[in-house]
Amino acid sequence: MDYRDRMKNRPRASLGRILHDLGTTVLDVAASPGSLDAEVTGVHIYDPLDELIVPSGAILLAVGVQGADDICALLARAPHATGMVVKLPVDVDERVRAAVLETGVAVLGLTRAASWAQVAALLRSLLAEGDLAEPGEGAYGDLFSLANAVCALLDAPVTIEDRSSRVLAFSGRQDETDPGRVETVLGLQVPERYLRQLDAQGVFKRLYQSHEPIHIELDDDDIVNRAAMAVRVGDEILGSIWAVVHEPLSPQRQRALADAAKIVALQLLRERAGADTQRRLRADLLSTVLAGGADAAEAAGRLGIATTRLCVLAAQLAGVPADPAQGESDRQRFCDALALHVAAIHPKAAAALVGSVAYAVLPLAAGGDEEARAVRVAESFLARVGPRHAANIGVGRLALSLAQVARSRADADRALRVLRAGGTAGQAAGYTGVHFESLLLQVADVAAAEDQAPTGPYQRLLDHDAEHGTELAATLGAYLDAFGDVNQAAARVHVHANTFRYRLKRLVEISGLDLADPDARLTVMLQMRIFGRQH
Repeated sequence: MDYRDRMKNRPRASLGRILHDLGTTVLDVAASPGSLDAEVTGVHIYDPLDELIVPSGAILLAVGVQGADDICALLARAPHATGMVVKLPVDVDERVRAAVLETGVAVLGLTRAASWAQVAALLRSLLAEGDLAEPGEGAYGDLFSLANAVCALLDAPVTIEDRSSRVLAFSGRQDETDPGRVETVLGLQVPERYLRQLDAQGVFKRLYQSHEPIHIELDDDDIVNRAAMAVRVGDEILGSIWAVVHEPLSPQRQRALADAAKIVALQLLRERAGADTQRRLRADLLSTVLAGGADAAEAAGRLGIATTRLCVLAAQLAGVPADPAQGESDRQRFCDALALHVAAIHPKAAAALVGSVAYAVLPLAAGGDEEARAVRVAESFLARVGPRHAANIGVGRLALSLAQVARSRADADRALRVLRAGGTAGQAAGYTGVHFESLLLQVADVAAAEDQAPTGPYQRLLDHDAEHGTELAATLGAYLDAFGDVNQAAARVHVHANTFRYRLKRLVEISGLDLADPDARLTVMLQMRIFGRQH
């Protein structure tokens, strides 16, 4: 009985199917409630500092949990989960087995070589594959089914990779391979050192020039040989299939791999088209929700997002490549990463790219200071993507109803704009935390739109500086910034305190500014901030 026959009666995203696809390389069953046919609906990461809300059917990644007592306690708190993942070795005793049977939650052991980020990405990849097609669609179904079918044809574990050597799908039996393949599967990416080795041996050049499978012997005693086949449509290279082999493929298996590459090409094209369509649809629906209005409720329902107690996040990459196509690709990947991140926080979160900004709608449980919690979520995402994707994220105020979502979006946009104006990257800010800076930008917008110019004492100082080459406006700015401390202000502009006092006296005479009047000081300070000291 082949893979499809064994799995056809199971839910598309059943725990049993996921464990079969991953194989014992990554996850193994430590304690089972009996059947593993329960449907998996998502992935949730346990954080002891956050309120534990585990949706029904979720796989719970029990970070930092070890020992039978902790496992039993967490099972009692998450009885609606499908499975709970604990780092090996798993302490399973009679109490754990009894708790597993009582809750129906399987306890799974995760290899210590894998990070929690890796297993979360692997599980979400499998669940995402399951969303692309229904059972029976296409010749073989999704990419993971295809990988297992090719594995059976070649009698060798395989991976399906894109042009950047990112793993799109992999077959079972990866535990029969070598450390390089295990690391590739865990990271969903061929490690950089192996890529350099393949490139140095001219493997990629041979692979992409050939229309037949190639045999690869690497100069590494720890790495088993590979058979590889480019996946192409016409002249376009979509990716490749890699099999771990101990000897060159027979002519029959070479033909089987070449035929499989054609089917993989069709599936990749289908999924690319489907993904593009889904992205456009989600972007349109989320745009409708963020804009508010009569259609917002229907759009929120179609997205399946919560409509109360949520914050809007507005994220934008700090730099964009000169190549427009590369820029769009970078923004989409950044948005996809944000979508995965917020989905791990709440199953009803949603994200989509609208223009150049990636927006996320993040539902939050009651608990006080929701905006600060959303900022922490944004900061953790920025820390995870690192400097490679330098970005800023603005967070809006809490929306208590669908009608307030548009306001939260406007808040997030303003907070993001303040961060951009600061000229730095890798920061997140809530609207209330940058409220004053946001107000200044809004006032500056109004002044620019109405073509306003400085007036009163500030304008007289600017005119005098322009005519006589003096720096009285800068002197005033230093004085106000130093709260009237002449010595400190003089040090800021690098002059003697007596010289500064003379300049201060002159600027008062020329401008007519009353420095003892708080309203006059506020007025000139606002003008200097709005119109800029470059005048």
